[in-house]
Amino acid sequence: MAISIFDLFKIGIGPSSSHTVGPMKAAQQFVEQLKSDGCLSQVARVKSEMFGSLGATGVGHGTPKAVLLGLEGEQPESVVVADISARVAGIREQGQINLAACHKVAYQDETDLILNRRKELPFHSNGMQFSAYAEDGSLIEERCFYSVGGGFVVGEDEAGNDAIIEDARELALPFSTGAELLDICQQKNLRISDVMWANEEAWRPASETRNYLHNIWRTMQECIDNGIAAEGILPGGLKVSRRAGQLYHQLLQRPEASLSDPLTVLDWVSLYALAVNEENAAGGRIVTAPTNGAAGIVPAVLNYYRQFVPGANDDGVERFLLTAAAVGILYKKNASISGAEVGCQGEVGSACSMAAAGLAEVLGATPEQVENAAEIAMEHNLGLTCDPIGGLVQVPCIERNAMASVKAIHAARMAIRGDGSHFVSLDKVIKTMRDTGRDMQAKYKETARGGLAINVVEVPVNIVEC
Repeated sequence: MAISIFDLFKIGIGPSSSHTVGPMKAAQQFVEQLKSDGCLSQVARVKSEMFGSLGATGVGHGTPKAVLLGLEGEQPESVVVADISARVAGIREQGQINLAACHKVAYQDETDLILNRRKELPFHSNGMQFSAYAEDGSLIEERCFYSVGGGFVVGEDEAGNDAIIEDARELALPFSTGAELLDICQQKNLRISDVMWANEEAWRPASETRNYLHNIWRTMQECIDNGIAAEGILPGGLKVSRRAGQLYHQLLQRPEASLSDPLTVLDWVSLYALAVNEENAAGGRIVTAPTNGAAGIVPAVLNYYRQFVPGANDDGVERFLLTAAAVGILYKKNASISGAEVGCQGEVGSACSMAAAGLAEVLGATPEQVENAAEIAMEHNLGLTCDPIGGLVQVPCIERNAMASVKAIHAARMAIRGDGSHFVSLDKVIKTMRDTGRDMQAKYKETARGGLAINVVEVPVNIVEC
């Protein structure tokens, strides 16, 4: 199973990689299959059903709009964000959807887009089933998909065989565990980012990888800027106010604070994370890193490197992202990055671990210190539940990204002060995270049926689709 940095860092839209990006991709793949099979013109109706966490919190996570756009042939990385609301409204008002942008059929929310709040499909809690029918009501084609976190989508056969990524190409320096990665670094006298550079060449020339990395970083920066510039209330019904812009102006008005309070730099880090996750909650353009719910951590820590670390440069940006992706690959292969599968420890925890590793790498850490930084960051996110209030990626998700960004910086600094030796290995903490997620009750895994989701909102909130 080969995983590229392109798989870990994907450009898409908010508010959720598993609930928005994944369903859009699955719906698009379904209609493309109908088209390639030559039967799209026979379709008179498409029924889309969401199961498990997708059904329980899909409305707050933007799943319905994502499915509709996917059925019309849109993809997360290219859909025009500014047009989404009008397009979805148009589909519902006209009672018609344009499948694959070339075949119009009737559409009604009540019968054609079903969110099953209590039912689940086998293999994963983020299940989807798409069914295409002819004019006489006969079934033309039916397919199941699973959104397994970070925007990854697999079909029923792949999920049944545990083949998360169907890519068997040979890498120059393959690794599946942290121990294997460290062995390669020691034997070849390489940094972790060097190993990733060598492996990415299995997919494309280094120049293309470099361009992609800078496009990812540019999109992250734009997201931070957009989050700072935006004001008002986030969509969804909780009436959560955007705070990034206000915090930004506070910091600008008191630049002398950095002289009397060295920890002011952490306020800037929090600002970067808040800005990104407020944009995510609003459905803006986002980089899945490795999920949307945790999308603010890697950009915040990387921007900390660029803004506050002397000597920071473009080469460092590349190595930061490559190293973060190496750690993300370990979580993807050996555990999960899906909040619906292992709780928020799989989202915020893995992102915190990835960011800590990336920062340690560009601060000059040895591979052993980088691995230690990643381990420290996850060890202190173990057991983190996913209990979004109202099923929205807002509370506690936005602040949680800010807290984890600071934790990632601390983890990197602790690791660099040591010699790389430590009691708990990254592999052990990844296994522990996976086991903890399996033991976690379903109500704490992105269903909005436990924790803060039921203890804060004492009066039912009229949640509308964001």
